[in-house]
Amino acid sequence: MRRGNIIKLVALVLLVATAVALSIKPLVDPVKGIPLGLDLRGGVHLVLQAEPNKNGVPITNADMDKAKAIIAKRVNDLGVSEPIVQADYNNKRIIVDLAGVTDPDKAVDILKTTAKLTFRDAQGNVLLQGDELTDAKGGQDPTNAGGFVVNLTFSTDGAKKFADLTTKYLGQQIDIYLDEKLLTNPKVDTPVLNGQAYINGYATLEAAANHAVLMRSGSLPVSMSIAEKRQVGASLGIDSLNKSIHAGIYSLIFIFLFMLVFYRLPGVVADFSLIVYALIVLWAFWGFRVVLTLPGIAGFILSIGMAVDFNIIIYERVKEEIRAGKSIRAGVESGFSRAFITVIDAHVTTLIAAITLYILGSGSVKGFALTLGIGIIVSLFTAITFTRQVLRWTVGINPKMKTFWFGVRGDE
Repeated sequence: MRRGNIIKLVALVLLVATAVALSIKPLVDPVKGIPLGLDLRGGVHLVLQAEPNKNGVPITNADMDKAKAIIAKRVNDLGVSEPIVQADYNNKRIIVDLAGVTDPDKAVDILKTTAKLTFRDAQGNVLLQGDELTDAKGGQDPTNAGGFVVNLTFSTDGAKKFADLTTKYLGQQIDIYLDEKLLTNPKVDTPVLNGQAYINGYATLEAAANHAVLMRSGSLPVSMSIAEKRQVGASLGIDSLNKSIHAGIYSLIFIFLFMLVFYRLPGVVADFSLIVYALIVLWAFWGFRVVLTLPGIAGFILSIGMAVDFNIIIYERVKEEIRAGKSIRAGVESGFSRAFITVIDAHVTTLIAAITLYILGSGSVKGFALTLGIGIIVSLFTAITFTRQVLRWTVGINPKMKTFWFGVRGDE
């Protein structure tokens, strides 16, 4: 029995050490690792102000919802990692945080553009609108002219309308506008019956791709202007991250020493469990693609403190049982059982608060609530199952060890 427990503990320590070593690189990978938020990675913070309509029609919440959805789609098409797009209905604003953006001016131009695509006749009358599109992509000019094009795909209804349009205007020119800017005015040589067309005249693939983003995301229901543009430097983010990491390391060192001094052998188990806890939480962040921000790190560190609190409550119960005359093994089992309800009650209430913050909050508040909630759930698992089992194996090595190793003097 004793030999079996030793083998289990050694195997577990080796397994955890291997997991830690193999986790460092994938978790901190700048591309595939835990995504960092604007305050840590740097990027741009934008506030887009909805402009009143010229005809005096008020801007509704439905307009803001549509604008938010279109801007979010444009951001995603730009390939920005984990953007935050929020609507301020009272002030008629869209707030956008783009982490890791290297060309903020390009992003601003794409996001604020109304992008109303229209097909017009020579007199300027609108014949067809771009809301009939289902897709738009940049590509090479199929005529091998050396330029680039935006390939258009129309919906079923749009394809029929475009077929009727190109049949009616066969041999004539059709002007294609993006907002009020003329893109091209091709002559219709043959009717387009398959719902596939292209807009040529682009000098670069990037220019074609940028217009394609605007066209396939749809036109904004209202015009947008830049009310605020603030760039966050990567150096500031790195400095904040480094300070947060240092604060976390110092906190962990203090916690490890505290547990060792006051609880001795169970403190060693608690410190080991804390490493496992941190590893599980960080992989949960990676798996759920949690965007790590400074408030999120604060939530993580707070959850570490609560995880330690779990162990303190349990170990104090264990010490009470041992002082009452029970053996160490019986004291461990009874201590965990008696502390269970207290631990559950205390942390379920905190979990409810975290859930409420996540549902009602936004931006960094959501990040704080999410990291705190994940931390609480994982700490419940490690304290109630992992720590208990490891402590059982430890006691099983020598059930008659002195109570000193559990922080209890022999005369108590």
